[in-house]
Amino acid sequence: MSNTLIAEETKAHGVDLTAAAADKVRALLVQEGRDDLRLRLAVQPGGCSGLIYQLYFDERMLDGDGVVEFGDGVEVVVDKMSQPYLDGASIDFEDTIQKQGFTIDNPNASGSCACGDSFH
Repeated sequence: MSNTLIAEETKAHGVDLTAAAADKVRALLVQEGRDDLRLRLAVQPGGCSGLIYQLYFDERMLDGDGVVEFGDGVEVVVDKMSQPYLDGASIDFEDTIQKQGFTIDNPNASGSCACGDSFH
């Protein structure tokens, strides 16, 4: 009799992470000294246009989460309810004289506000 463990199948999502964003996430994880965190992208009601992005580190995995690993321990997690709004979206990191931070390019957004943090 063999004692084989059956791994629970994890669903993927359609969100991409650019190399610049992956490098920044990796650097932030090293700075935090944690290897149990994942980058979570979610959509919540709110903002000027109806929906707002949430991007944060999370140690939890929730039922229905989709997860994709982008190498060297960088994982992006999207909850089940947010996945349809974010399919095909891309997370990038900009570090210019005008702007520093993560940006989300979402082909599903039909419009957004001037702040760039909310969409519909």
